[in-house]
Amino acid sequence: MPEIYRKYLNEREHGTEDQTDWGISVLTVGHNIHKANTHYPDKSHPNSYYFNWEEGRTLKEFQLVYISNGNGIFESELSGTTVVEAGTAFLLFPGVWHRFRPSEETGWEEFWVGYRGSYVEYLMGQPCFKPSAPFIQIGMSAELMSVFIKLIETVKYEGVAYRQFSSCLISQLLAIVYASAINSDAQRQNQNKIIHQARFRIHENVDKNVNLEQLAKELGVSYPWFRRVFKEIMGVSPGQYHINLRVEKACTLLKETDLTVAEIAFHLGFESEFYFSRIFKKKVGLPPKKYKLTIRPNTK
Repeated sequence: MPEIYRKYLNEREHGTEDQTDWGISVLTVGHNIHKANTHYPDKSHPNSYYFNWEEGRTLKEFQLVYISNGNGIFESELSGTTVVEAGTAFLLFPGVWHRFRPSEETGWEEFWVGYRGSYVEYLMGQPCFKPSAPFIQIGMSAELMSVFIKLIETVKYEGVAYRQFSSCLISQLLAIVYASAINSDAQRQNQNKIIHQARFRIHENVDKNVNLEQLAKELGVSYPWFRRVFKEIMGVSPGQYHINLRVEKACTLLKETDLTVAEIAFHLGFESEFYFSRIFKKKVGLPPKKYKLTIRPNTK
């Protein structure tokens, strides 16, 4: 396949009759290997598609873009700014401002197709296709690239009923992306369920030492997976999450009870008053005795 191929079909080429019969019209399709340290996008696009980074653009159609190599950045008015890595597909929606570009250090390889039609409106209305979350992590998909290549060749050589074949191939592309999106959603739901169970167990044992490797085993996952996913969802490791809960509980006890620092350390399962004081100061900024005097100045 050449480094660059693109085609833009005007109104007469795709026609309203084909759109009515099939419900999907291809408007543009292409493949580009954009080299590092070169301007993006190149200026061979029609005015209605070309954009500069400062202004971005808004389209009148849907587009599917798949990055098969390299990385870059994407931003839209609804999704914010996101780093795009190889194996990521993203969707562009009519009327939604956006801009994207590859990293100057890596460049990227991209496939894209623009489409619209009555059936397209139905397909793109699926709950997993959201302008606010337009990314689908597909990975390195030989199947997706194969269909893209078939679509490019179909449009390029304009054989018999090529527009109808193109419509079918776009449906196939969207089916692959849809399956990936559904699998991704199901996977995330399962991850959330496991981490929710873990948090509940940690909260139940805030005053005890928790064997996190054993907890992961009881939840049916490996500890490296558990630690990575917990941190992705909660922003901290499970160990730090547990420590934070214990320090928060210590703050409450210092504020609301007359327990000594040593008693609180014992109550919360710390191995010693010294260790508790060191952790507390690291998290709060003050040793527990000074913290108590700050919030209860009349305490002896």
